[in-house]
Amino acid sequence: MLTAAATAGSGAIAGSIGAVGVAAYFARRVVTPEPPADDTTVRSFTDLTVTLAADAATTAPGRYGLWATGGSAHVRLGEVMSVERKEVTRELLGVDFGELSVGPARFNGYFYAGPPAQSLGVQLADVVVDGPLGGMPAWESRVLDSRRWAVLVHGRGAHRAECLRAVEVLDALGINTLTVSYRNDPGCPAAPDGLYNLGLSEWQDVDAAIAYAEAHGAEDVQLFGWSMGGATVLQTADRSPRAALVSRLVLDAPVVDWGNVLAFQAGLNHLPPPIGRVGQKLLSSRRLHRRAVGLGEPLDLARADWVTRADDLTKPVLLIHSRDDDFVPFGPSQDLAHERPDLVRLEAFDLAGHCREWNVDSERWERLVRAFCAPQLVP
Repeated sequence: MLTAAATAGSGAIAGSIGAVGVAAYFARRVVTPEPPADDTTVRSFTDLTVTLAADAATTAPGRYGLWATGGSAHVRLGEVMSVERKEVTRELLGVDFGELSVGPARFNGYFYAGPPAQSLGVQLADVVVDGPLGGMPAWESRVLDSRRWAVLVHGRGAHRAECLRAVEVLDALGINTLTVSYRNDPGCPAAPDGLYNLGLSEWQDVDAAIAYAEAHGAEDVQLFGWSMGGATVLQTADRSPRAALVSRLVLDAPVVDWGNVLAFQAGLNHLPPPIGRVGQKLLSSRRLHRRAVGLGEPLDLARADWVTRADDLTKPVLLIHSRDDDFVPFGPSQDLAHERPDLVRLEAFDLAGHCREWNVDSERWERLVRAFCAPQLVP
């Protein structure tokens, strides 16, 4: 009996250790920068069309981008022309660079992948923002004599080209744009621990971008953030010593509650809820953040829960989010808008997945941004 009990106890301990190990692995994956993986296949192409493997993303309405040929080529795709035998054929609208080939590819919502002058048709200056860890490349669009600026912040694992979709409408409004990169991005200094901090340290790089804009005459700064960029922008508006310059926020599919997103992602990875919760605790643990996850500092996830912290919001927010977002759930955005109807304007989309609202309906997206941003005139 004692032996059986000891064996059972040993098994329970081993099981607990194993569960913590799985939770630690999950937590590390959340904060580890990784290059995005290919997610579709180019089956064939002509001068006017591209045929891909059909799935929910590649058959969605709208305009999209496609990296192909090992990332050395990028093309812009238009509407679906046909779906047949598990293949979808879309319009080929343009080639940004490289030569398209049959094989693995990555479907994306950027549409304008750059270089900006070629893909967007707008000449953006290459500039460097002096951040706390060193120089960070950015693209700048300057409107003559304008004192209004917008700082555009991309999401986790993305690239600043993700933000180019906003440049044209802001340019038309007479708003200068600074499309930024931040720590751990290609061409940027790595964070001291080499890991993402989910906006809880990256906000300092956005603050440096505000300082750059201020040094170049900005009197009004609007912050745009996609996905984790939204979480970063929220931290910036809350913590920046230059927050008085920030007039409003535009958030596209933002993370407004990291706890909710991490629980959702744990479920997508078929992890039991208790293991997902342990993963969150490891990220924020003062004792185990370094040993279990590799973080230089524990992450204060409570500080990144804006549903709970709704009373701390001080800036008007345009919150754009698709109900079917399969990466960052729509629910917290809806909850935040419910908590602060005085400041948060929620605009729900459908069939846009994650950060692809512009792609599905660019006219509506730009109309919303135009109406929200245009009134902010600096006398």
